[in-house]
Amino acid sequence: MRKLALIFAVALASCTTAQGVEPIPGSITYGGQPRTKLTKSPVGSTFSHDFTMSDGRLALETYRIEPDRSLTLIDRRIVSDFPSDR
Repeated sequence: MRKLALIFAVALASCTTAQGVEPIPGSITYGGQPRTKLTKSPVGSTFSHDFTMSDGRLALETYRIEPDRSLTLIDRRIVSDFPSDR
């Protein structure tokens, strides 16, 4: 029974509500929330935003619309234009 409680505690500790993706220059939410609100989009819906970073790489971001109409950055993928040797 102790083993089960320990497994449950570890599993629960791995759950987090904090988002690990921070805005960078070019992100919609960099410097705060945008002034305009997406009033016609359903709460909980997601959309993508793509931009070129200062070093020439492409950033592909995904945002979620929250109940208060603010945006949460939930994912970012960085794509390099350079071929990889791997």
